[in-house]
Parts: sequence; C-alpha cells; structure tokens
Amino acid sequence: MTLGQLSAFVLVARLGSVTDAARTLGVSEPAVSQALAALRAHHGDKLIVRTASGMTLTPGGSRLLPIASQMVALGADADAAVREARGMAERLQVAVTSTLAEFVAGPLLEAFVARSGKSVEAAAGVALTAELPVLVSNRLAEAALGPRLDGGLESTPIFRCNLIAVCAPRSPHRGSPASWPWLVGPSGADPGSDTAQVLQRLGVADPAIRVFPNQTAAWSAAASGSGVSIAIEHLVAPQLRRKELVVVPTAATPATVCWHLTTLPRDRLSTAAASLRHFLGTTAAMQVMRSPGAGVPPSRFRPPVYVTIWS
Repeated sequence: MTLGQLSAFVLVARLGSVTDAARTLGVSEPAVSQALAALRAHHGDKLIVRTASGMTLTPGGSRLLPIASQMVALGADADAAVREARGMAERLQVAVTSTLAEFVAGPLLEAFVARSGKSVEAAAGVALTAELPVLVSNRLAEAALGPRLDGGLESTPIFRCNLIAVCAPRSPHRGSPASWPWLVGPSGADPGSDTAQVLQRLGVADPAIRVFPNQTAAWSAAASGSGVSIAIEHLVAPQLRRKELVVVPTAATPATVCWHLTTLPRDRLSTAAASLRHFLGTTAAMQVMRSPGAGVPPSRFRPPVYVTIWS
C-alpha cells in the first residue's frame, strides 16, 4: 500500500470518477485504475464499485476513506518535515482555475517567491472548480485560487473584478444572447466557473458554445467577428483600448466576481500557505492582479516557478 494508491482512491471516492481523478492527478486513467487494483488486492476488498448512480463505496471503502485522507495529509506533512530538516525550500502547491492560470498565477507566484527569497518553491496547477476543495482538503494542494469554496475550508476574498461580454466592433449581435455564438476559454467547460454561470443565466445551450484552448484564443476569435466572448474586464483592457474588441451589454453582464484564496483552517496552515495568505493582502499582490502582464523581471526572480498542469 502506497501514498500514491491512497491518493488515487481518495480522489476517485471524492470526485466520483476515475476520469476526473486521473485529470486531477495529471496521470492516465489506466494508472489510476492500476493504483486502485493494487489497493483492492492489498485489502482483499473492492473498496469502491461502479453502480448505475455512480461510484459507491463498499463498507470497507467507507471505513478506509477518512483514514486514507489522513494518511495522504500526513504524507504531505512528512515531506515538509524532511525538506525543512534538510534546509530545503518549503514546497507550496497552489490549485488554480484556468483563467487565473493563464493570466495571474505565474506573475503572482513569481512576486511571492521573490519576496520569500529561497525559502519557498511554488507550483501552480490547473483544476476544475469542483476539484479545488478536494485538493485542498486532502493536502494535495496547500491553497486554491478561484471562487469561494465551502466544506470546512477557509476562503478569503482577495480581489474583486468585473466579468463582461465582448465582440468585434463591426459585428453587432441582435436578438437574444441565447442564440449568439459564444467563444470561451476552458472556464466555459467548467460548470462551477463564473463564465459557465453567466452562460447559464443567459440561457445559452451547449451547441452555441465553442471552447478554445485558452482565453486569449477565444478573444482573438471574437475579434475576428466569429462570435461573442466573456472576459475579465481588466485583463481584456488592452484589446478594448486598441478597439479590437468592444463591450456587449447583456442581462447577465457586467457581473461582479471575486477571487478567493482558500486554505485549510488557520490552525492547520503550512508556513508557506500562511505566508501566501499574508502576501495576497499586500499592495504588491494587488498590483500584480490588476496588471499581471508586468510580472517580475527575470533578473530579479530566484528561484523559478515550476508549473504543474493537473488537468
């Protein structure tokens, strides 16, 4: 029995899907299935089975889940303790939504690590909104950046901004927004994202939505006249200033959204997560979130940020 097998089991149980667990861990579905098979063989119990209503825990699996969650968390504590004893930088894993990963996470963690010197090694990984609380609760990430999360976690608002709809200046869209072609980044395929919620409020059906590899590509397609996109107002400001895009009023936009930092309760915070919480309340962090393109000059940034893509 290994921590990897326990992590796979916990994620399948919490997310209800081998596919979602594999995406979250950044491994293949067969790798998750093999980890589950090894754990089942070790315990002589199926632990979790697929039924018509989804994944269901056996009585043995129900007993194992809270213990496995604790063991995964203790594994993270053990790793941190050994790194500290060896004088190594503390590792900070931050789970982020796709929009924050594209524009904000890199510059923000660069600025944070630059302030921390060599005491922290930071990494950002992309996750769906529904996966964020699972990652933080089970210590697979020390913190999450995105919407407010519940489930016994501590979510603190860190930045307020506006969500708007944009299109090409010479591509007027009339009639109901539900019938317009909508061009979105990966957040449009995340049911828990602010973008998906705006589309839902407008009554937009899946056939009217095209998902692009990233938000910038969606904006480029909108600028070419292919449809309407959703954007964070201050992030799309350069395109608006150049008049490549214009704001399209809708019944659901502009909409005020808030980014949150979510961690374990303060009495269970790692030192690095507590430092990140403090940093995000500083003027320097606010400036990065307002203008993430500025970043930190490479000559001033040591060590580099290692980015892990979980999905």
